[in-house]
Amino acid sequence: MSTVFIILILLLGFLITFQIAKASEYVSILKGEKKAQLQQNRINGFLMIVFLVGGLIGVYWCNELYRGKILADSASEHGEKIDTMLYITIIITGIVFVITQVLLFWFAFKYQYSEKRKAYYFPHSNSLEILWTTVPAIALCILVGFGLYYWFKITGDAPKDAMQVEITGKQFGWIFRYPGKDNVFGKKYYQNISDKDNNPLGLIWDDPASHDDIVVGNEMYLVVGKPVKFIINSRDVIHDVGLPHFRMKMDAVPGTPTTMWLTPRFTTEEMKKKTNNPEFEYELACDQMCGKGHFTMRAVVKVVSPEEFILWKAKQKTNYALVFPDKEPAGGTTADSTKSVTSITMDAATKSTAKKN
Repeated sequence: MSTVFIILILLLGFLITFQIAKASEYVSILKGEKKAQLQQNRINGFLMIVFLVGGLIGVYWCNELYRGKILADSASEHGEKIDTMLYITIIITGIVFVITQVLLFWFAFKYQYSEKRKAYYFPHSNSLEILWTTVPAIALCILVGFGLYYWFKITGDAPKDAMQVEITGKQFGWIFRYPGKDNVFGKKYYQNISDKDNNPLGLIWDDPASHDDIVVGNEMYLVVGKPVKFIINSRDVIHDVGLPHFRMKMDAVPGTPTTMWLTPRFTTEEMKKKTNNPEFEYELACDQMCGKGHFTMRAVVKVVSPEEFILWKAKQKTNYALVFPDKEPAGGTTADSTKSVTSITMDAATKSTAKKN
């Protein structure tokens, strides 16, 4: 009730102010103050031009000031195409913006009230209606077409050699799962979810494929130059996987897995040099308001070399081993990982020596 009362008071105040302004205008005309009104019109027209010039200079200055400083070059191959699409959109809308604003403020100055000129009323034109309807419609259809093309690329089938990472959002954090040597994710069931029992995804331990799955939080590791497919889920409410440096985002919907894929272009270390920021980290943030702890849903994305990735993966314990520490992981994945690490490290050392020689 108090809200309605406040709104009524504000409306009444607006009406009173409006009526006083109109009454003041009529009194001025009756008193022969028309000359002062014309002078005021000239001042307002001049200010329109000043505002136009100052506004355009301000837009240009802001563009130069912040160009390339908010986000660096896209860190994914898909992101490059999205950047190109955004640049095309900005160019088209920028041209329209400049033309319309220049005409708007110039007309306000040029066609201000004058006793020597009579207003010309132009109520309708079929040709103009068709022109300003069809041209924007065609331009928007082209832009939407590009957007759909890139969308289907991002959400379509990933390359056969792509690595897979499952991302699960929860209030309020992220869980990442990597398949083991079999490259197959184990089955899971939501009623098995138990944080206290070290089973945050509800993996089914009767399924052998789940025994070598690696489940981690806070940090996600990717390999530079290698396509990666994300399988995205939510444990509770709708979240959103936001990867601003990669120009990618996708909703995490409870009970409805979504997918997207990308190919990282630069390692974290390379981006530190490109941005001249030794503290730089790729970020995964929730782009969907999901509760009062939404602001804490941030994870770090590490893009590393293939050798570094295998070394990192070899150090991780499987979720099965965390729950059943007295049981050996199926398939002897630890020994296989150690062999792979040793082999790749030796290859890297050999290549480095060959380059020096």
